[in-house]
Amino acid sequence: MTRIRAAALELFAAQGTAATSLRAIAAAAEVSLGLVQHYFATKAELISAVDAHVLDVVGAVMAQPIPAPPTDAVAELGRRVTALLAEQPAVVDYVVDALVSGRALGTVVFDTLATLGADRWNELSDLEQTRPDLDRLWAPLHPLVLVLGTLILRPHLDRHLPQPFSTPAQMHRWEESVNALLREGHLRATGPGGASAESPGGTGL
Repeated sequence: MTRIRAAALELFAAQGTAATSLRAIAAAAEVSLGLVQHYFATKAELISAVDAHVLDVVGAVMAQPIPAPPTDAVAELGRRVTALLAEQPAVVDYVVDALVSGRALGTVVFDTLATLGADRWNELSDLEQTRPDLDRLWAPLHPLVLVLGTLILRPHLDRHLPQPFSTPAQMHRWEESVNALLREGHLRATGPGGASAESPGGTGL
């Protein structure tokens, strides 16, 4: 069953759920169509299984608590995003397709990430590590726009990059750029040694 689900994920991510047949999935998994239908009577059942797997993968990476200060929360989240891109490209492509096509999975992923982001930025604000004028409504939404917008527009971005976005060098460069943008726009200024210039003894995350 895992082999069938994995093959379905790869094909759904590459060409969308509507354009992928159970017969094509069986061929990719190197099993009979009958075996696919033994586990998944309909394509809708298989899509639901892939959706559940994708939510588990994204949740395992993004929903884990951020370690307490002095951990750099922005850098830690950036590391998680690029790790997901590098290690689970089919999951990322599947989520992007769900977002663009308006499928329910896209809504669930977006709303879950928005809620997690709001909780984290509110926590940082309560610890006085964010700018005093931080807009708490938009604080968790800006990173989502930066990340999901980048993923959706990758084919266009590749025309303006020296290497494809998916290469380690470009993903690292993007991660560092987004991290710098969020630190500058969301977090308090830091003084020597990383202490907050506005909050003595703070970490300036």
